[in-house]
Amino acid sequence: MSAAPETILLTLRLTRSLSAARGRELRAAQAAARQQWRELAETGAAPDVLAAARQRAEKQFFIQFDLALSQSTVGPAWLAEYEKMAETLAGEILLLEESGFIVPAFAILPRHAHVLVRRPAQNRLSLPKALELLQLRAAQHCRRLVRPRLPPEAHFWHPGAHEYVVPDEADLPRLLAYIRESRRRGGLPARFEEWPYVKEE
Repeated sequence: MSAAPETILLTLRLTRSLSAARGRELRAAQAAARQQWRELAETGAAPDVLAAARQRAEKQFFIQFDLALSQSTVGPAWLAEYEKMAETLAGEILLLEESGFIVPAFAILPRHAHVLVRRPAQNRLSLPKALELLQLRAAQHCRRLVRPRLPPEAHFWHPGAHEYVVPDEADLPRLLAYIRESRRRGGLPARFEEWPYVKEE
């Protein structure tokens, strides 16, 4: 019997999209949550209790992390400044579906992007590899638009991406609504015609 598809909410962000101080605060909060989970594990808590505690910690961290990105005023906001850049990234995200993934929704914001991805149990390309290729291709195209403002040795993306594994199919409507609302949190036009770089099924 094959495993069920896995659904993941990816957050990609531009380089320098958070201040160093805010980044340290978030890393400290994440480390503290993980330490609490480890201490709970050492008490011999039941697996379902541990899983629920870990999921709560991951969800709380994601909310803090996304709020920090939405409120950030540091670093480049290129994805809103350059429509061609947002268009390029949207195209690369949709190409994930040609690699066997399902993309129920995504939203491109000034300094970051959310991508909801369903990974089939049997797929010829791993998600980390697909994400690496997406970021590489998008960066190659987008760097041309900001060449005078971004030295060749500087990163376009912050390395890697944040992954939030969706624990239950019942969470999907909430996440779809969250992505839909991300336009408002990011200060973008509410109407689809004014900011087309949002996909929803």
